[in-house]
Amino acid sequence: MSPRSDLVADRPVPGQPRSYEFPTTVRTVLANGLRVIVTPMPGRGLISASLITRIGAADEPDDLGGATVLSARGMTEGTDERDAIALVEAAERLGASLHSEAGWDATSAGVDVPASRLESALALVAEIVREPAYPPAEVERIRDERLTDLLQARADPRRRADEAFVGAIYAPSSPYHRPAGGTTETVAALQANDLRAVHARGFVPARAAIVVAGDIDPDEVGRMVESLFGDWSGDVGGMTAPIDDASAVAERFVRVVHRPGAVQTEIRIGHPGLPRRHPDFHAMSVMSAILGGLFNSRLNMNLREEKGYTYGAGAGFDLRRARGPFSARAAVDTDATVPALREFLLELDRIRDSKVTGAELKAARDYLVGVFPLRFETPGPVVGSLAGLFIHDLPDDELARYRAAIESVTADDVLRVARDQIHPDAAAMVLVGDHDRFGGDLEAAALGPVEVVRDPDPATTADLQAEHGGTARSTG
Repeated sequence: MSPRSDLVADRPVPGQPRSYEFPTTVRTVLANGLRVIVTPMPGRGLISASLITRIGAADEPDDLGGATVLSARGMTEGTDERDAIALVEAAERLGASLHSEAGWDATSAGVDVPASRLESALALVAEIVREPAYPPAEVERIRDERLTDLLQARADPRRRADEAFVGAIYAPSSPYHRPAGGTTETVAALQANDLRAVHARGFVPARAAIVVAGDIDPDEVGRMVESLFGDWSGDVGGMTAPIDDASAVAERFVRVVHRPGAVQTEIRIGHPGLPRRHPDFHAMSVMSAILGGLFNSRLNMNLREEKGYTYGAGAGFDLRRARGPFSARAAVDTDATVPALREFLLELDRIRDSKVTGAELKAARDYLVGVFPLRFETPGPVVGSLAGLFIHDLPDDELARYRAAIESVTADDVLRVARDQIHPDAAAMVLVGDHDRFGGDLEAAALGPVEVVRDPDPATTADLQAEHGGTARSTG
């Protein structure tokens, strides 16, 4: 039975994006250099607050890989006043959620709490930021948890592909060459004093900002922050060194992590991309959406909808203070490995060779403009976005002008940024799968030199971890 023509004709179409203005934000600076950024959001009684410092995993020495991430985790494991259990109980009495974390670019400590208890909750944030104790027993525990996580990552094809990919595209001199949380060798050697040193270097007021959003009065927040952090001091020391983001990719090559018996192949294709603070950010966002960011992106429509090789294919840039990775990615059936690689390269070439259509351009721009306000319905994402402006040293009006900047992107802009930022002929192609099944086809396809990596047996890896754990330096 054929579909009724009137039903087809009446299908809904996307509407025009509604107007939107980012909430007014009040910015001040304390005498010690701490920035205070407050966004009142009437009716949002659950307040989000975060203290952020511009020190991340990219700023640590190679031999201390993972120290920044563990240092952040350790902040909530005990202070000079309270142990970990007492901290949890204090937060629960306030109905608050206390957290601390670190990534490549920054470290943060924050809280989500009802507005009436904000001052007491900020006092807890001040406590973990200014007085972390790093008890040796707790440091040993979170270190062992990280070692176990690293062991699990080796067994997970997706995480193993991500790890192998960054190891392939960045030079060994770059911190981006390894996971932000460190490696088995570096994490096993970390001790409490290492975490204290990382914290002391990063958490100083001149490097930090506190961002608060919700149904609050900026003047009241300013009073609270002055009371809790006004006498906070610390030596900012020398400026942090520029982040080494050197590429290890001069020409296209293939690296296979052999997994005997694997029924799927994890695919990663790419190279170092661009930093967040870049004049082509908006054009890149539109181009990425068309290539691999939307469900109806070129990669997904090709590899999933047309070829049926995968449940989903995508591509995009991981934007950091320095050049984060650009990657195109999918998990495909083992027998489809080489055909999928050909289709990936076809789409990467096509986005660089000719202009996108008007329909593709409109769909990407409308999507990015349309979802933008949805990100800011609650205080948490507002705090996260304002923290991002601080971390990347972006203008105060960056969020206010985002939608207009996206709407102004043209097909010429998309073509230019694709040619400037995507390089299929100088890309690493990393595969985690059964080389015995697709290796012959891979060689015949002549996509580039092929290197096969064979991971040690998981039992051997576990023994190695036990050995490292047993010989770790004292945590005192």
